[in-house]
Amino acid sequence: SHFSNRQFAPRPQTMAMANLNRSSATSRSTPSLSTIKLTILLTTAFIFGLAVCSAFFLYQTHLSDPVLSTSHLPHYHGNNAPLSQLSPKINKVKEEGDKALPLASSSSSSSILEGVRVLVSIASFDFMQLAHLEEVLDGFQDLCYAGSKVDIVVYTTVMYPVALIDMLNDRMRCNNPSPNAGMTMTLILKPTRVRLHLVDFHRKLFYDRIDQYDVFVYTEDDLRISPKTVAAYLYETNRVESLVGPERATDFNVGIVRYEYDFPENVVITDKTRHASVNVTRVYWEHLGTPIFEKTVDKVDEEKLAPYYISMHKPHQGMYLVTPSLLKAWKDRPNCKFNEIRNRPSHPSNPSQPTEGTQRVWMSSQMMYGGRHCNVKQLIPVENFGQLTVLHLPNKNYRRVGKQGRLGGSVNAPKIEFSDGSEVFQKSHPSLLKDLELHIEIKRQFPNLQTTNVGGKGKIYTGIRMVDTEVDLSRMFKNHKAAAQARLDAYRAYVERGGYMIDSDMDIDIDEWRTTSSI
Repeated sequence: SHFSNRQFAPRPQTMAMANLNRSSATSRSTPSLSTIKLTILLTTAFIFGLAVCSAFFLYQTHLSDPVLSTSHLPHYHGNNAPLSQLSPKINKVKEEGDKALPLASSSSSSSILEGVRVLVSIASFDFMQLAHLEEVLDGFQDLCYAGSKVDIVVYTTVMYPVALIDMLNDRMRCNNPSPNAGMTMTLILKPTRVRLHLVDFHRKLFYDRIDQYDVFVYTEDDLRISPKTVAAYLYETNRVESLVGPERATDFNVGIVRYEYDFPENVVITDKTRHASVNVTRVYWEHLGTPIFEKTVDKVDEEKLAPYYISMHKPHQGMYLVTPSLLKAWKDRPNCKFNEIRNRPSHPSNPSQPTEGTQRVWMSSQMMYGGRHCNVKQLIPVENFGQLTVLHLPNKNYRRVGKQGRLGGSVNAPKIEFSDGSEVFQKSHPSLLKDLELHIEIKRQFPNLQTTNVGGKGKIYTGIRMVDTEVDLSRMFKNHKAAAQARLDAYRAYVERGGYMIDSDMDIDIDEWRTTSSI
């Protein structure tokens, strides 16, 4: 017992040491101000380091993207300004009589298109409509000069020769000095076996980049879309949202109407027959029937939109414009699944027979507007109707109207005459100067202009990109394979040396180069 008391009784020295230890522990549990500052500094440095590393890896991902790589607009794809900051909101309403008229905001920017990021996808199967495609591209170049940042992606099954790419590089270059404007163009090669499904690929492209753009445009390669078209679409889309609210606005999309000019069918316009065009006018050949507001044009049921909008009874467009918010809403919309690529509806017993139009009609219009599908309502503005009409460049479909099996045609109507391959077409005069011919001769005369298609700190190629990741040359016939490989090799060499032609690129048959281009 005495031993135990000696063992556990606290001594004065021991108690002093214990008090000292408790004092030290208390001082450690309350860090000094300098310690707190150091901790904050180290934490901030760590977070900053993570941000830098993340930015680096995102930039590397950007470079490896076949669509966006080597862009001469590195600031473009990182600009995430919302659409509301890029185009005027309609937030004022003025009473005029018994109706409310939405007005543009007085605080809007100088241009509705300034800095707007536009992703354009064009389905262009081969060179059959190259003349029209060139006009389509000119329209989107105008969009860049109007202040927008435009990325064009052309899905095609033909390899463009270097001479054609070089000519388009010169023609399509957007020299708008604004830091908010710019343009890139990418050709994505697909095998010819995709056939009518070439129109499908844009949908994944749009959803993969849904947060990188303010407006998306899908079109076939024969519709002349202008800056006016895109500006009118943005204006009317904002107007609809201001009238019915953001959520209800996803039930609608501002559409377009295609037109042609009804030149006489049996006359070629020459100096002697030019008077035959005196009564030529725009015609909306897809929309027939009278009374017009019963069989051709529909009024809108939505009370708030009815004073300002109509829709076409047959809403096929061959194209569409859409905003990211609508794409997101339609992804989860009942019976819609707009993000899912699928075949057009067909007869159950005969899948090759479509019931609601071809694949191109399905992807451009019917999936969106069809009542059994997305059931989105097409809106065409009453007051600005002409601003959302686009020219169908071939200007030939109006000739179908009234023929057997076509719009307005009866059983006893004249038949359409289809080509049987035996026709002999008279060529234009051989002395006419062709665009590619002139381009090549200019480049021969000015061989020292070799830095036009390079830019950036690394002086990398900034011109048209041709992506061949899905091209399988082993599936081609021997002679065709050799020609295709030579064309790809020539393009790669053209890019590597900075985007200027050499003699072998300029040695091209001006009349026959199209025939050896398909994949």
